[in-house]
Amino acid sequence: MRLSEFRTAIAEEFGDAYGQVVTRDLVLVDLGDQTAEHALRSGIPPREVWLAVCRAADVPPQRRHGAGLPAQPRS
Repeated sequence: MRLSEFRTAIAEEFGDAYGQVVTRDLVLVDLGDQTAEHALRSGIPPREVWLAVCRAADVPPQRRHGAGLPAQPRS
């Protein structure tokens, strides 16, 4: 996942305005108590940050594949 795909996935899942809040303010325990913004700046791959956001915000698994990536196969 590229940074642009991360931003698109955030906007599609949360909307533009709230997506910015989530990226800036939601503390991600899985990433050492960083926000998504800080995690990306520190070099954590966008896909890893996206999945941490999904877990923290209880995004249903079927929507965690993110923008620009194929949906995960159904089990």
